[in-house]
Amino acid sequence: MLKKPAAYVLMISLTAALGGLLFGFDTAVISGAIPYLQAEFKLDAAGLGWAVSCILIGCSLGAVLAGKLADRYGRRTVLIACALLFAVSGIGAGCAASLTIFVLFRLLGGLGVGAAALVSPMYIAETVPAGSRGRMVALYQMAIVSGMLLAYGTDALLAGRWRWMFASQALPAAIFFGSLCFADESPRWLISKGLLVRALTVLKRTAPDAMAEVKQIQQSFQDHTPVHLYELFKKPYARVVCTGIAIAVFQQASGINAVLYYAPVIFKQTGIAPGDALLQTVLMGAVNVLATLVAIVWVDRAGRKRFLVTGSILMGFCLLGLSACFYDQYFALYIVLALTLVYVAAFAATLGAVTWVYLSEIFPNRVRGLALSVATLALWLADFGVSAAFPLMNVHWGTAITLLSYALCCGIAFLVFCYLPETKGRALEEMSHVFNQKISTL
Repeated sequence: MLKKPAAYVLMISLTAALGGLLFGFDTAVISGAIPYLQAEFKLDAAGLGWAVSCILIGCSLGAVLAGKLADRYGRRTVLIACALLFAVSGIGAGCAASLTIFVLFRLLGGLGVGAAALVSPMYIAETVPAGSRGRMVALYQMAIVSGMLLAYGTDALLAGRWRWMFASQALPAAIFFGSLCFADESPRWLISKGLLVRALTVLKRTAPDAMAEVKQIQQSFQDHTPVHLYELFKKPYARVVCTGIAIAVFQQASGINAVLYYAPVIFKQTGIAPGDALLQTVLMGAVNVLATLVAIVWVDRAGRKRFLVTGSILMGFCLLGLSACFYDQYFALYIVLALTLVYVAAFAATLGAVTWVYLSEIFPNRVRGLALSVATLALWLADFGVSAAFPLMNVHWGTAITLLSYALCCGIAFLVFCYLPETKGRALEEMSHVFNQKISTL
């Protein structure tokens, strides 16, 4: 039986992680709807790329707005707004009578996804103790991939009824909204607003010496001067902000969301039936969930850097193998499925989970909201670029060269990750010192 502090930490983390479940569902549900959308709205390759990736423009805008809104109104308040956006977006997209209306509601859902992607990990990192922060933030990634698996399963169950695929997300959105009504606000946000009594009440549930932690957090907020965007790219913040942007971009440049969004399209090229392609996509979602458990169990033991370095290597080799298969048109023995599953598993266990852990903890308290907005914006823009370009790259370059380009990005990411500092087990208030020291090497 969990002790009270551990149970409270788990409850807070699970509540915030529900935002990740909706994030995963909202972005992945379109995978099974692609053939029906093409027929319904008569889409060519460019139109398909726009229909699939338009949500990411909303995600980018959500990332830009969420940092400032979370700093002004609180992490919990912004997450409640996200829950409402998820519900309205799903129902609206499901009822859309034209591509324009469909895109508008997908953009609206993107606002919720982009905001939740920033605020949920930040809320968890600011609330739970340093010793369990990695596992609890990785739980957010578990929720994302669980949402994807739920979306794939929903797509398979509702094959042919694409409107119900989108509308069904209103149910988990309602559960997320209800859970947040009983959650506490982040203690660090409360302290930033001078609400020390409320912050102390929350910290007493997680920290052995709550008063000492309040004083340490207060000290990090001594300078109340507002930080402007341009200041993030000057000392003492430039190094940590550029590091966060690089990690966010390379997570998407690995090609993961092109594979996840267009999995049925890719699998159909190997000669299997559309129904089997959907089932293989569900299998991919299951592997995604199981592999994320590796990060949850080991990220606080092995550290963040080792996971990022290892993941970039494994994903790069899988992409090289897939590229070779499509180049030679060799699809026997389910080799494409096997390499895809290993690729997805490698991402889920490393870059998928650990990117959110790393981003949620590296920025100093004073600039966390704004810096996370910038890094998350970079992530969504990279995701949009990869997702919108995939159909066109696939038509003009072919699948082999497209996958090879993602493998090259994994190789560059490996070189960058080798020079990251380790953040395992450090208090959030220490991160300024970590990044002001010399960048570590392998």
